[in-house]
Amino acid sequence: MEAATILTALADLAPAGAERSFDVSGAGRPLVWLPAPDRGPAGARLDRLAALDALHRDERILRRGLAFVVGTADLDGARRRVRLPLLTQPVRLERGRRGYRVVPAGDLELTPLIEDRALSARLEAAPGLAGPGWLTAPGTTAWISTAAEAAGLKLATVVARPPRTVDDEVLTGVAAAALFVTRDVFAGRLRDTLLSWAGRPGLAATALSRLYLDRPGGASPADDPGATGDTRPVGDAEVLSPLPLNAAQRDVVRRTRAEPLVVVSGAPGNGKSHALVAAALDVVDRGGSVLVATQSAHAAEVLGELLRRHPGPAPVLFGDAERRTALATDLAGGAATGADEATLRADAATVATARDRVAALEAGILAALDEERRAGTLPDWQPLLPALTGDAPALFAPGTDLAEVSGALTEADRGGDGWWRRWRQGHAGRRLRRLAGAGPGVPGQRLRAALKAAGAVRAAARLAATGGTDLAAAWHGLAEADAALAAALGTAMRHRAASARRWSGPARRAAGGLGAALRAGRNRRRELLAGLDAEALVRALPLWVGTVADVEDLLPPVAGMFDLVVLDEAAHIDQLRAAPALARARRALVAGDPRQLRFVSFVSDVDIDATLRRHGLHRYGDRLDVRRASAFDVAAGAAPVSWLGEHHRCVPHLIEFSARRFYGDRVELVTRHPRNERADVIDVLTVADATVTDGVNEAEVAAALDLVRRLATDPPPGCIAVVSPFRAQADALEAGLLATFDVDEIERLGLRSGTVHAFQGSEAEVVVVSLGLVDADPPARHRFVADANLFNVLVTRARARLTVVTSLHAAEGLVGDYLDHAGRPPAPPAPEPVTGWAAALAEELRRLGLPVRPGYPVGRWRVDLCVGADADAVGVLCGVHPDGPAAHVERQRTLARAGWRLHDVFASRWADDPIRAALDLASRLPRH
Repeated sequence: MEAATILTALADLAPAGAERSFDVSGAGRPLVWLPAPDRGPAGARLDRLAALDALHRDERILRRGLAFVVGTADLDGARRRVRLPLLTQPVRLERGRRGYRVVPAGDLELTPLIEDRALSARLEAAPGLAGPGWLTAPGTTAWISTAAEAAGLKLATVVARPPRTVDDEVLTGVAAAALFVTRDVFAGRLRDTLLSWAGRPGLAATALSRLYLDRPGGASPADDPGATGDTRPVGDAEVLSPLPLNAAQRDVVRRTRAEPLVVVSGAPGNGKSHALVAAALDVVDRGGSVLVATQSAHAAEVLGELLRRHPGPAPVLFGDAERRTALATDLAGGAATGADEATLRADAATVATARDRVAALEAGILAALDEERRAGTLPDWQPLLPALTGDAPALFAPGTDLAEVSGALTEADRGGDGWWRRWRQGHAGRRLRRLAGAGPGVPGQRLRAALKAAGAVRAAARLAATGGTDLAAAWHGLAEADAALAAALGTAMRHRAASARRWSGPARRAAGGLGAALRAGRNRRRELLAGLDAEALVRALPLWVGTVADVEDLLPPVAGMFDLVVLDEAAHIDQLRAAPALARARRALVAGDPRQLRFVSFVSDVDIDATLRRHGLHRYGDRLDVRRASAFDVAAGAAPVSWLGEHHRCVPHLIEFSARRFYGDRVELVTRHPRNERADVIDVLTVADATVTDGVNEAEVAAALDLVRRLATDPPPGCIAVVSPFRAQADALEAGLLATFDVDEIERLGLRSGTVHAFQGSEAEVVVVSLGLVDADPPARHRFVADANLFNVLVTRARARLTVVTSLHAAEGLVGDYLDHAGRPPAPPAPEPVTGWAAALAEELRRLGLPVRPGYPVGRWRVDLCVGADADAVGVLCGVHPDGPAAHVERQRTLARAGWRLHDVFASRWADDPIRAALDLASRLPRH
């Protein structure tokens, strides 16, 4: 089965084009004419648009129209009002002393009513199109008439200024600019795009084929060391990254090196972005190229900001018009020479030195922990020492090489067939007994026990002679070495990604061609992109980040041009929009959370069934069910899913309900600490005597606005979001905010508003939720709010505090359970008992009046003793982690990154005297 057939079937299930819309104005959507295309005077109308734009800064709802058609006409069988811009562009409003400056924030687009691609390209190529002075240029009137007629609109005349009144009987062209608001994003000609891809060569070796057809993906240059000069093994265990990673995130990087399809999932705040960025940087550093495609512009911003915060290769962020213009300008100026071989060698030497320092410190810490672990077992061996000494006296002699004895024991235990194997095993057994001083009657099990006991005796003796285990300086040195290695790695990665070896002659020509294409209109740009040398382009510019909507407009349509595509928010991306991104790469890393909001599809089951049968794909109905199966669902059906469990965003109260209800307690709260474990950060504001009229609960709107006013007197750091599940309620909240706060206040407070769907993938410091329900509402409204995926998103957007405004007095089911959770003060975690040295130390610390909690849980880890209260609490580690020294080091790094202050108080350091240890620790703790 060919990928082309899959694409053709998807094309048949795609919308053929945008809905024919002739009026961009309407109730609540004013059309504001501008005196000049790039500026407007301050005043009530523009102030409102600027405030509205600020409330929806992640959605880009503000548009500038150029060259309008106004009036009325007989269209689609009815007399219709026309307010149609022939050119539109997403914009921002920036306030200045004399008014507003209109700043482009996206592509200039010709009206989709013009379906002739060739004519569209000619119209876009008009000299000076949409530039300074274009509206008053001599040829603009003819351009407007031609474009309007191509859109099916015959003009009676073209005027230079917006008329005060419009003749309802005719259509008038207006050579002017105006601002308007839209929440309907044109999806492009998706059907045509998919059909075009179906005819392209090379699809069999792409991630698209791997996803749908169970074929191994094509080999990547990153998999072929000879192609890139990289001699490191593809699946080697070591993962070095400028980003701090936990074990699960490092495993994602390893899988991405070796597997054609990797799928990642995790709850909100569980580090998916870190894992995706780390994997992308790793592929680029190995000589490959990566396309990161997200559903929302906000998600692309998050990934871009993560790349900016950590050193590494500079990405091409192509989802914003200003960035695109800057990129085009940079490319037009030509590329620098790039890092030469001497610089790369110096970088490699710096990384090697930093890595050796980390390895040396780790080795020292691991050796010290191993010695502490062995010494700690001595009390268990003490009663057996007389017997074991009699069995193997040489093991307890000071000069015996215990490592040599351990090797002989391993060789003696090794099984196998054949006379040679048996002879060697017998020889090793005789050698073992000689080294141990054991007689022939002592069984091997006793020798193993004696060896462990001898190791414990020797470790305890060494620690007693050296003053015990003290790793404070080593931990500090390791933290500094980790930071130095991350910085060295980032610098080396950045230089390798922009090295002279990447910027060949073809690469420079391709980059220059891209710069020219970015300055062209959308249709002409596609023609120019199709002619670029894709392989040379991504060799020069190997890391791209943007939205799935922008991918098709800004990248050459070449199958497998990237080594890896990273598809983020994939549960929110339908298969139709994911397919072009998947076709552009040989391998895929797909990330998403199927327990959050999913994409919305209007394709019927009848159409799906008929399409699949027509193309002979009925056996693939499970993965081509475009109504129900997202891009993430298809990927999860084709490859194992890596779960990221550590949560790094919220205090426990904000995430515990979702962790329990939606994720089966698989979320590991690394954020837990005594300073926040009792933090009650979910408020429920119950409104009395509320009703719902035309979908709006006015009492909740008033209560939410009053709450925001109070927050405005002492605003929290970060932003404030006001959210509702219902569109009508969200619109009413928006109108109230616009009437209450001007644009300066909205920007000062970082106010945002919208529906839950608009906040998928976003977050805010403080979130105010208006449920918009009353007890007497129809069951359908209650079911809508109680949808598990919607509700999960609704209650996980806040980073610091959440207030639920509700009129419900008898809430049931999911909503009722959450309100019960919000109404109960958070409970601290149950402690786990400790024994031995930790228990003795805890008792002495309590005698000194210090609060002590044993076995304090932080994610999947346990802190032996949590000493102190609230923000002053510290973690005390009394012994080596039960899983061994490596786990101990991993725990140390994780807790330190989470902000814990940690103290080692090992028994060997204090000669098993808990009183001395407690006094010393108490002297180092803050006192108030």
